[in-house]
Amino acid sequence: MPRPDDSAKSTRWAGVPAADRVSARRALLLDAALELLGTEGWSGTSVRAICQSARLNPRYFYESFADLDDLVIALYDQLIDQLREQVTDAVDAADEHDRMRALVRATVEFIDADHRRGRVLYVEALGNEKLNRRRVETGFAIAGHVNAGGSGDPLRMITASILVGGFSELLLAWLNGLITVTRDQLVDTATALFSAMTDRAGTLPRC
Repeated sequence: MPRPDDSAKSTRWAGVPAADRVSARRALLLDAALELLGTEGWSGTSVRAICQSARLNPRYFYESFADLDDLVIALYDQLIDQLREQVTDAVDAADEHDRMRALVRATVEFIDADHRRGRVLYVEALGNEKLNRRRVETGFAIAGHVNAGGSGDPLRMITASILVGGFSELLLAWLNGLITVTRDQLVDTATALFSAMTDRAGTLPRC
């Protein structure tokens, strides 16, 4: 029986420059990792399973990734970059007074559009030491971005950290059906709470 990618190797990459082949195979592996990690979790995610899903010989895995941890961290970073781009576009297009709502809505829409994203970002990241470390680092970086303009103010950074961590837990609970509200209700309520929390933080004694 031919191995993945062997039977079609004469035509699958015919005429494709070498660098583009590597890039295309990397994208296939990332797509396969999203599908497996985002649906079956760690129990169904392995180098072999990913290669089978991508229809690639395992040797192609190692031309782009050192190991499974390397791949899933790359997937996590890709999702974070996509989320950041969607949120940035939404916030930049919003009126100054609607930026909090734009941020919340863009994040909710990104996760709701593909629930596999939420599982990778908020569930499976906890099951791998290296990926969880990246999750913590990313959360702190996002909090710093939310706190833009408040550099050096511990209270504002504390507030931003609570918002980022709390929002992640809120999204997870909503996706799992533990909070039964519509998407619009979720956006409206979260925006009101986050805005109130931010306003209240501005009146507290400084650290």
